[in-house]
Amino acid sequence: MSGLAGAVRRRWGWGLALGLALGVKAAAGGGTEEAAAPSRGFGAAIDASRDLLRRIKVPGAGSARGGLGYADVENRVMCKPETVMRIASISKCLTMMAVAKLWEEGKLDLDAPVQKYVPEFPEKVYEGEKVTITTRLLVSHLSGIRHYEKDIAKVKEEKEKANRALTKSGQDKEQKEKDGKGIERTDSVKSKKEHDGETRSRNSKPGRRDKEFEHEEYYLKEKFESVIESLKIFKNDPLFFKPGSQFLYSTYGFTLLSAVVERVSGQKFTDYMLKMFRDLDMLSTVLDDNEAMIYNRARCYVYNKKGRLVNAPYVDNSYKWAGGGFLSSVGDLLKFGNALLYSYQAGQFRSTNSKLLPGYLKPDTVAMMWTPVPKTEVSWDRDGKYAMAWAVVENKQQCGFCRRQRHYASHTGGAVGASSVLLILPEELDSETIRTASVAPPRGVIVTIICNMQSVSLNSTALKIAREFDKEKRAQYIDERKRDE
Repeated sequence: MSGLAGAVRRRWGWGLALGLALGVKAAAGGGTEEAAAPSRGFGAAIDASRDLLRRIKVPGAGSARGGLGYADVENRVMCKPETVMRIASISKCLTMMAVAKLWEEGKLDLDAPVQKYVPEFPEKVYEGEKVTITTRLLVSHLSGIRHYEKDIAKVKEEKEKANRALTKSGQDKEQKEKDGKGIERTDSVKSKKEHDGETRSRNSKPGRRDKEFEHEEYYLKEKFESVIESLKIFKNDPLFFKPGSQFLYSTYGFTLLSAVVERVSGQKFTDYMLKMFRDLDMLSTVLDDNEAMIYNRARCYVYNKKGRLVNAPYVDNSYKWAGGGFLSSVGDLLKFGNALLYSYQAGQFRSTNSKLLPGYLKPDTVAMMWTPVPKTEVSWDRDGKYAMAWAVVENKQQCGFCRRQRHYASHTGGAVGASSVLLILPEELDSETIRTASVAPPRGVIVTIICNMQSVSLNSTALKIAREFDKEKRAQYIDERKRDE
């Protein structure tokens, strides 16, 4: 692992350039560059973040001042905040923003059959019964449309194993809470499990293949000229489950969703998304187009069977723009996270601060997006449920002085030669703060890590980093209150 790249300070937030690239924004409201800087910095949180990131294996192992990895190993090009990488399934969160906007404008009915907008997608039958797939089911992976695995028997077997493991984990958790374990012990046990899991991931033998990436369809090389054309990959395949009955994570469901967005908006899906990125000031977020000249684009890497670092194989992601086909930078993903967090919190402040601009989305829309959906699950966070293109953990504390869950939303991504995470931890706002209008949205911590290496577990690291910054922000708040007394 190379040394830490220079941190770029932007008002209250930090973008750290790494071989994976990390972005952290301690969102502190205001929305203007003239806002006063806090009296106390985030030095301790930054140091803790650096330590966490040094534990992650990425291209460029070794020690060199000025960088924690390479955007291009062969040419020794260091990674920096402007580096553009594959963001994989974080693309789903971007697509959901477009879906939500069209719904707000009254153009899209979330509960209408998808054939209303995309008649090219055939009506479906499950076990002899005609069934309906809606946009609402697509965004929560409840449509029954397959993912990359074509064998329904294998999928059902894996789901049964996962459900058994989840049930056992839940029973163990309930028993511990009934036993009255204190908060310090409960958190330490969870932290140890997270640490052990990530240690196993980091120290696993290079070249060990992730089963997920054994599916042939990850490596498609065909260039699809339209999202409608890409439907041919799966549109005639049988559903794996009855729509609405079970959760089955499906990137192809989002390929169908992109066709819905295209028809509803009256524009090519890619054109509509690029316009949205411009509106959000995400000027480095583009299609993962192999032919285009994209400034600051990183190379992608994997370990081969012999454990050697090699260039990732050539793939064309035009078949899944909506579910895993965008490139972005940490700076752009922080802007995206801030736009969502501002939209989510703006309604709480509008009654006390009439000068606030509206958010890109309405507060109720983001609240809907971040409301856990029944029958869903999240592979990367056992505390969470899937909502609408986001995994969400809700505020929860069952017993006094025991472990307490904080509300946050996240999504991870895994692509050929890339891994990613985006996590939004809203600040807990008290009524007095809102009533006096002493602060303005967005308030919270946004963490994003993008990495040009396949099969790197990042969610737990992102959550730990978010907690470090949140702890520093709380300390700042206490200091400010003491000065005001």
